[in-house]
Amino acid sequence: MPGSGRIGIPLDPQRFIVRTYGCQMNVHDSEKVAALLEGAGLVAGANEQDADLLVINTCSIRDKAEHQLYSDLGLLRAWKAERPGRMVAVGGCVAEQLGDGLLGRFSHVDFVFGTHQLRSVPGLVEAARAGQRRAEVGEDRSPERRFDLPMARRSQPEQGVRRKAFVTVMEGCDMFCSFCIVPLTRGREISRSAAEIEAEVRRLVDGGIREVTLLGQTVNAYGRHAVRRGQAAAAGTMPFAELLARLDAIPGLERIRYTSPHPLFFDEALIRAHGELERLCPHVHLPLQSGSNRILEAMRRRYTRERYLEIATALRKARPDLVLTTDLIVGFPGESEADFEQTLSIVEAVSFVDSYCFKYSPRPGTSAAELADAVAAESAQERLVRLQILQSRLTLAYHQSRVGQETRVLVEGASRHGGQQVSGRDPHQRVVNLDSTPDRVLLPGDFVAARIVEGTPHSLRAIALPAERSEPAAPPARATSPARLRSGDFTGSRVKSSPAPADEGDVGERAGIVAGDLFRVL
Repeated sequence: MPGSGRIGIPLDPQRFIVRTYGCQMNVHDSEKVAALLEGAGLVAGANEQDADLLVINTCSIRDKAEHQLYSDLGLLRAWKAERPGRMVAVGGCVAEQLGDGLLGRFSHVDFVFGTHQLRSVPGLVEAARAGQRRAEVGEDRSPERRFDLPMARRSQPEQGVRRKAFVTVMEGCDMFCSFCIVPLTRGREISRSAAEIEAEVRRLVDGGIREVTLLGQTVNAYGRHAVRRGQAAAAGTMPFAELLARLDAIPGLERIRYTSPHPLFFDEALIRAHGELERLCPHVHLPLQSGSNRILEAMRRRYTRERYLEIATALRKARPDLVLTTDLIVGFPGESEADFEQTLSIVEAVSFVDSYCFKYSPRPGTSAAELADAVAAESAQERLVRLQILQSRLTLAYHQSRVGQETRVLVEGASRHGGQQVSGRDPHQRVVNLDSTPDRVLLPGDFVAARIVEGTPHSLRAIALPAERSEPAAPPARATSPARLRSGDFTGSRVKSSPAPADEGDVGERAGIVAGDLFRVL
């Protein structure tokens, strides 16, 4: 198709803004789109009123995200009419689903691009300037076209330096959970070569990055197909735990995170890595979805409640201070009160530090959308509130248990509480608020040794230790050999982010703040 495969088309200077909904993969895709547009001669705008091109990178994991897009596009009709030559583009998962249907429904949308067609964006801009409205969608199985894109240009904060970056290691999903639309919008699993991943991380570290988050729809499934077939060497991949060990050896890198894994691919090597790799952070976001075996089977999750508990136990044996967070769905078709009680009991047993809790949302094209025995909306809402109350209690108890401990905080920016307070995250992915002092101004990118003085429902408050204290007290000892487990199947620009707003009727649908799941980026 015209426009596909074209990256560096010189365009007249225009200002663009990328508005992003969804997961960290979408955030990273938006950085890549920004890099492509900048490479083609456009300039990142300061705000949407300043922009000539507005790109919306969409999410379709739940129907509310689609409804948000439709609402936004309705409002953008007036935005476009304010200035001749303005353009509106839609990318991401909804674009992949609907394709040129979006062009038919919204006459002011200039072009549409799917999740595999990022490199088409400069060509689509060029075509739109010539009055041609186009949609580029469809899966692309070529690793070169999927992963060989310009390095995202990462803007620095006004003060300080940027220390964190995303790195894509695989895309797509072959799990086909009955409720999930991701295989339809992101395609089948494809893994990037380990050499390319390592080279990108080394370049990032050379540029000042100290924390990387490895991204993939089922990130710990990385390389599994080639490993199983004995073709890992030819494919340039390896088991996920080996990839982590390879990155752990890079000088200058201080923190490694990954999201989101699938319980099915937690093998012994990955669990052992959490006890052995110094730079691997003591936090795992491990989606559970339900505590009922009956519902897990209906969801096609391919593990049981008992297996999940084994993994949680083994991870904490390998790394006693490890924090677990999760995703949970209530009101899945056929969920009884007894099923929901099983979810409550496993949340209590695992003692999750945070969870994203959602009411089930049927998605077109998924098998669960055809299931009968829907749960009444009132019952689903009541269960959601009960789950949130439990999670809030667990979160506060964990935060209060941290009082008196020392930690190391990577400052990210100003605290929401204002004043001279800054906010950052510790290795456990907890939000920590710190006060700057007259003799020490804390800036984004600073690593600060701190002592926790208060645990609140949503964050920790700490005081900075003297500047010479570059390292906190030693963490709890790590185990050298986790519990034996049964064999698994593995043989996981200019962009500003903030948590996605909850719907007014959903009483804080999100319990806590877990990096890596729902963001709205403007």
